[in-house]
Amino acid sequence: QVQLVESGGGLVQPGGSLRLSCAASGSIFIIYGMGWYRQAPGNQRELIAAITSGGSTNYADSVKGRFNISRDNAKTTVYLQMNSLKPEATAVYYCNCKLPAREYWGQGTQVTVSS
Repeated sequence: QVQLVESGGGLVQPGGSLRLSCAASGSIFIIYGMGWYRQAPGNQRELIAAITSGGSTNYADSVKGRFNISRDNAKTTVYLQMNSLKPEATAVYYCNCKLPAREYWGQGTQVTVSS
């Protein structure tokens, strides 16, 4: 089993910044990649940013240039730095971890962008 623990969500004003963290623990031998998704009320869950085991990253067009995904040296913790946040970024953010056998999801952390 693998556990993903997210932190860093909260309330921020438009134009502000937040940093999300996701720590993976458990029976981890190989991680193909980790990423962040978000789901706003009434919308489907969408990929925001991802990083592969080799360090390649990709971003949704809506966040390019404002969000940055990174990880620690052990490659079991992933971060999402979110800058210049807009009200439409309000959603529950989920961490995702892809292993050879299956993928795992975190419990989600709420991000609210509002004045």
